[in-house]
Amino acid sequence: MEYSIRAASVEDCKDIRRLIGELAEYEKVADEVTITQRDLERDGFSENPFFHCIIAEVPEQHKTKEGHTKIGYATYFYNYNTWCGRAIYMGDLYVMSEFRGKGIGRALMSKVAQLGRAAGCRQLNFTVMDWNKSARDFYLRQGCVDITANTGKHFMRCEGEALEHLAQP
Repeated sequence: MEYSIRAASVEDCKDIRRLIGELAEYEKVADEVTITQRDLERDGFSENPFFHCIIAEVPEQHKTKEGHTKIGYATYFYNYNTWCGRAIYMGDLYVMSEFRGKGIGRALMSKVAQLGRAAGCRQLNFTVMDWNKSARDFYLRQGCVDITANTGKHFMRCEGEALEHLAQP
C-alpha cells in the first residue's frame, strides 16, 4: 500500500485530535481525553513546542470510507537521561485498524528513531499498555526491550488536585 510519513503541521491538528480519540477508544480510556484541537495547535506548533508529531497519510484512492487520508501518527518529545544523556520519548504511536499490518506503524516508529538519532539521542523510550500483547510483540520484534522487570522502576504520575497541592510553596 502506498503511504507517506511527514512532519505534522498546524493544519493537521483536527485529524491528530481525531486519531488521539481513536487511540484512546482502543485503549479503553476515551473518557480520560480532555485535549482539544486548540491545545494541540498551541502546544505543538508554537515557538517553543511541547511535542512534535509525524503523520502517516495515504493517497485519495486509499482514503477511508469516512474520507480520511491521515491514517496514523506518532508524537514525540526530547528529554534527558542523566545516566546517558539525550533521549527521545514517543508519546503515541497509532495506525487506524484497517491500515495495520502494512508496515505503517514500523515506518512511523522508525522515523521517530531517525529523528532521535539525528538529534544525538541514545535512547527511544515509550510505554505500552500491559494488556496490549500485539503491541508489546510488535515492539519486541523491532528490537525493543521491556525494562520494567529489569529495572524495578515504576512509571509514576501526579495530576489534578495532587499536582495543585504539590505545586504549593
